Amino acid sequence: MGAARIRDIARATREPAMVSTPLRGNPLQDSAADPRPFPAARTGAPKWIRWRTRMATGIALVAVLGVGGWGAVWLIQSRSQGADSRVSSAFVQRGELTVTVVEEGNVESAVNIDIKCEVAGGSSILWIVEDGKQVAEGEKLVELDSSALEEQINSQRIVFEKARAAKVQAEKDYAAAKLAVDEYLQGTFVKALQDQEAQVTIALENLRTAQNTLSHSERMFRKGYISALDLDSQQFSVQRAQLDLDAARTAQKVLEEFTKVKTVQELESARDSAEARVRSESASFDLEQLRLERLEAQLKHCVINAPASGMVVYANEVDRHGRAEQPQVEEGAMVRERQTILQLPDLSRMQVKANVHEAHVEMLNRAWKDATSAGRELHAKVRILDRELVGTLSDIANQPAPPGRWPSNAKEYPTIVVIKGKPDGLRPGMTAQCEILVTKLENVLTIPVTAVVERRGEHHCWVTNDEGYERRSLLLGLANDKLVEVKDGLAEGDQVVLNPRAVIPEAREGQVTNQASSEEPRPKPGEESPGASGEKERTP
Repeated sequence: MGAARIRDIARATREPAMVSTPLRGNPLQDSAADPRPFPAARTGAPKWIRWRTRMATGIALVAVLGVGGWGAVWLIQSRSQGADSRVSSAFVQRGELTVTVVEEGNVESAVNIDIKCEVAGGSSILWIVEDGKQVAEGEKLVELDSSALEEQINSQRIVFEKARAAKVQAEKDYAAAKLAVDEYLQGTFVKALQDQEAQVTIALENLRTAQNTLSHSERMFRKGYISALDLDSQQFSVQRAQLDLDAARTAQKVLEEFTKVKTVQELESARDSAEARVRSESASFDLEQLRLERLEAQLKHCVINAPASGMVVYANEVDRHGRAEQPQVEEGAMVRERQTILQLPDLSRMQVKANVHEAHVEMLNRAWKDATSAGRELHAKVRILDRELVGTLSDIANQPAPPGRWPSNAKEYPTIVVIKGKPDGLRPGMTAQCEILVTKLENVLTIPVTAVVERRGEHHCWVTNDEGYERRSLLLGLANDKLVEVKDGLAEGDQVVLNPRAVIPEAREGQVTNQASSEEPRPKPGEESPGASGEKERTP
């Protein structure tokens, strides 16, 4: 009985009692009169949770109001006082200035065996050896497409055989023409001349006979043995014999003086023409033979073997931004005639080819010539991956590099830095950073380059003082990528602003004015440039 009672009391304390009372009158009034709460009134959140929620809401509201007020105050102060909180400054220092030129380039061998395409008009790569593979002398490196060449060779052979036949025919015609000249001079003409001489002799003999007969007839006529008609007949015979003799002599003269000359000239002309045709056909034959031999040689060039042992390197040249300057060497790629496909480099003699910006070339070239005249070398630090090597400046091109696929106005000059020693692990095509030492200046004033603003060809900076900022005109000297030499305009210990364009409105206006002035025509001497009245500044 006692244990059961205790369980009933515990259950009663955990669960609210559900009292069933009959409804009397208005239920709302009854519920208000009854001080005991309904069970549903106890299902809400506890008081400590509601109190924490109200507390967090109040704190967030106070924080938002505080941030907004602080922002308003900061905005008012920034508008009234400028951007002094963002000012970055540095002091003018006197010391050593190391002037260097830093450029990136590609590692290459100083001595290369270039494997080039010798096929006229170019071809496509059917097969190529793997990049970086060690090959032996005579090993196959590249196979180019030869289908077009094979068709050209077949067509050329037909043309070549036709040229050979024409040459043979021309030679035979020339031989016949030569023989015709000799035949006429030594045979045909001699026989014709002999015939004409015989005709003259016969005509002369006939004339003599006719004359003798006429003399006899005249004697017989005087004696009355023949009639006058017979005498007239004999006289006509003499005249005819004389005419025959004259005709024979004329024919002989025509033969010797005209027919011979004309015939000889015709035959010699035919002979000379035949000789010219021989030379022409021979030249055509030689030309077609040369073309055929050249095509056959190019067919042999479609298979390229290694001229020496070494490591194969694809000749894929890239610019300083890593972009390819020409189509990449790979299977299926087209290659031009005389284009370098592969290289067999000498890994014991390596160098770096870097393109130096035109703004640094004159300074670098002058320093290199001065060092060479003094018998010294211009040294450079060569950084490749995590290694730092030593090199020397070897050459500076006197002409800028040709523009790449995306031309720009800036010119770059190829520069060669030879790596000293025989470092291991270097491969052509690696990216290298060259820091070429130009000169070292002792005891000079320097400021960071970010403090300098260029305006219309003049250089300025801003110095902090008690009154704010003071603009100074500068006379600058040499510089590197961080510091610049100041020859005039500043003193040691002056504090210069490093970010003038960000914090000084005058510097920003100067930058905009400088850009605009580059588009306006320059004023004539004695005239004021447009807008100069509003841009006059105080010069210290």
